[in-house]
This record gives sequence, C-alpha cells and structure tokens, in this order.
Amino acid sequence: MNQDDELQLIQEFRNGNEQAYNKLVLRYQEKIYWIVRRMIPDHDEADDVTQNVFIKAYQSLKTFKGDSSFYTWIYRIAVNSSLNEIRRKKIRKTFSLDESETIQLHSDDDQPLERMEKEERTKLIQKAIEQLPEKQKKVFVLRYYEELPYEEIAKILKTSVGGLKANYFHAVKKIGDYLKHET
Repeated sequence: MNQDDELQLIQEFRNGNEQAYNKLVLRYQEKIYWIVRRMIPDHDEADDVTQNVFIKAYQSLKTFKGDSSFYTWIYRIAVNSSLNEIRRKKIRKTFSLDESETIQLHSDDDQPLERMEKEERTKLIQKAIEQLPEKQKKVFVLRYYEELPYEEIAKILKTSVGGLKANYFHAVKKIGDYLKHET
C-alpha cells in the first residue's frame, strides 16, 4: 500500500466509511504490535498497548494532516504509547524484567544448551536496552530491530539525523559495555 492509497483510505474514513480504517488496521497491526513488543516484552501488555494505539489513531485520524505517511504517524503513536506505558509501570513500581518474556530466537533443532545460551543472551540484551535512556532506547529499537533508515527515524522522532546517529552509537556502546560486564 503506497501513501496515495493510504490517503485515499483516510479520506474515505473521514467521509464515514469505517471499512477504510479497518483496511489500515489490517495492513499495519502486526508491524505495530512488534514495534510495541520490542519495547514491552510481555505479550498481553504489548497487545493491550497495540489496541490502544489503534484506538488513539482512530480518534485522531480526522485531524491527520498527511505531512508524513500514515505508517510514520501511527509508528510515532506506538512508540509514545509504549514509552508512556513503561513510565506508568515504573511509577507504580510494578515493572519487573524477570516477568518479561523475550522473543524466541531458537529453532526446534537447537541443542538444549545452545537454546538456553541464546535465551540468556536475549534476556541480557533486553535488560541492557531497558537501562538505556529513553531517547537512546527509541533510536536503538527503531534502527536495530526495525532497520529503519535514519531519515525515517528523524521524521518519526522529529529530530536531526546527526543526533540520531550519536544516540544510536551511544546506545550500542552502552549495550556492549553492559554485556561485557554481565558475561
């Protein structure tokens, strides 16, 4: 779906066609879920935040200006919603890294020891990411996991490419230092 198709669906939605919004949701719900999931490791919590992202988008779509693509716009909503959820949990002091489940990185033919080592490494990386400052965490997730170009991240986060590169560099260094210290 290109940006013109998105704009057409948005216009149809504004004219009262609810199915047009459903098409946008179907197009992006899995991508948005995985964006949220990388920031909020628990499946149920990530699912709830993803639903809230689409509710917020639905409520705000009539004011969408089209300065960016719909995906960039909803991506920003997803990142901000995820960070708000993390902040809310930290305030309530209920957020626990031990409760989080990481994405499975193994296949069925891995040996148990190899699988356990991969899972442990994944948990360590997730802990390292959680300890990053908020801005570095956002940039790292968008660049490393989503493989977005810096220009796209700059649009999403409304910041300069140079600043993003510096934040990404520092995030990678901090994660590497954390892993060296923990292993």
